[in-house]
Amino acid sequence: MGIVLFGCAASNGNNTGGDTAKANEHYEIWNSSVDARVPNMLKYKVDSVSFPRSLEKDGVTRKRPSKDWTCGFYPGSLIQMFHITGDSIFLDQANLWLPYVEKEQWNAGTHDMGFKVFCSIGEAYKVSKNKHLEEVLLQSAKTLSTRFNPEVGCIKSWDFGQDRWTYPVIIDNMMNLELLFEASLISGDSSFHDIAVSHAENTMQNHYREDNSCYHVLDYNPKTGEVENFLTHQGLNVNSVWSRGQGWGLYGFTMCYRYTKDERFLKHAQKIASFIMNQPNMPEDKVPYWDMHAPKIPNAFRDVSSASIYASALYELYTYTNEDAYLIYADEILTSLGNEQYVLNNIDAPFILDHSTGDWPKNDEIDTSIAYADYYFLEAIKRRKSLEINM
Repeated sequence: MGIVLFGCAASNGNNTGGDTAKANEHYEIWNSSVDARVPNMLKYKVDSVSFPRSLEKDGVTRKRPSKDWTCGFYPGSLIQMFHITGDSIFLDQANLWLPYVEKEQWNAGTHDMGFKVFCSIGEAYKVSKNKHLEEVLLQSAKTLSTRFNPEVGCIKSWDFGQDRWTYPVIIDNMMNLELLFEASLISGDSSFHDIAVSHAENTMQNHYREDNSCYHVLDYNPKTGEVENFLTHQGLNVNSVWSRGQGWGLYGFTMCYRYTKDERFLKHAQKIASFIMNQPNMPEDKVPYWDMHAPKIPNAFRDVSSASIYASALYELYTYTNEDAYLIYADEILTSLGNEQYVLNNIDAPFILDHSTGDWPKNDEIDTSIAYADYYFLEAIKRRKSLEINM
């Protein structure tokens, strides 16, 4: 049974046990449709084992403990809203969740440390520079580093599925490198930086096809470092274009350039961006199908989470290149996602966006609200507003 804290934190930093009036105030996040979802985000009850992950078909929130890879996105979304609005109510509410994420710093059985810890505790640390949060981040980076094999040059992704692979590395893993880069800056320990660079270099060399699309899963020989197989776990097939995977790569290599200023990573991010932006099957509103080779296009399910990731990454990429095409494309995405077509409507649940596709091969989390779509959407809004350029 989880530990439950009723209500939300008020702006003065005190937990009032249910300040619904404060939660129902109007906050300007993006537009009226998006802003209308904010009370639902704020009034969700704090519970140690009930991090909101997605919306079930019956409208009930799917809740997960901190071991789930998505646990960091809801508190992280609250922190993004703090950045957008400047109102501490969002930061206060996020901080109530952080103690229940902290134990993941010791979880060596997952590569998702960045998603879980950095998107929540890492984002909170950027605001407060709290020493305790710093210690959690450093331990999380140490734990993640234990999954690195120098022969392979990459961090191992999964421990399950040994009947399918031996040393799987998935494109998603690029997103967890931010934790290592930050840990290196905080601690001065270059080993974290070196692991992240090695992983990025090998992913750039091995995960990408000639057209700059990527595979989802590579299976390495842990003794020789050779790639033994190319697979997928969430795409249509091994050679298809799983949309969220393309987003993980775009975001990941853009982020790697931020920390390294290595032109190879910047150029690779630009190649990925060009591939995404020139997809012949891309819908006019720039919200991709879950897989760009999906058989039922144009009636295939969309994936709003992919669009959110694209937008956030493209805004950052724009800051390094001043390429107007990135800004324009990301603006088109944000405009689309803010439309009523994609905003969750009339459901009491802690989500903003609808119509994401989680795991199509397993028929799980299809055409629904998912926490990471909101996180990257809000981060994209934060980044767009920081540009101070009119849309």
